[in-house]
Amino acid sequence: MKTFDELHAQLLERVASGDPESGTVAAIRAGVHSVGKKVVEEAAEAWMAAEHESPARAAQEISQLLYWTQALMIASGVTLDDVYREL
Repeated sequence: MKTFDELHAQLLERVASGDPESGTVAAIRAGVHSVGKKVVEEAAEAWMAAEHESPARAAQEISQLLYWTQALMIASGVTLDDVYREL
């Protein structure tokens, strides 16, 4: 289990490592458009799981949405502080 901040730190480390095997690194390097499509896909899956599946499945899909939302933050240069200021 990890927090939102811990996930962000992990993603930043992953991107900094430049792992050529990482789909996340590839998507972030491809830019906002690439990551944005993933966010839209995960949002739809989270919605459908919440609407038609169990809370456990919804939680899985929501976790993926949060993951890709953070990837979008990194791809677009948005920091955690930027987001927290808006909450």
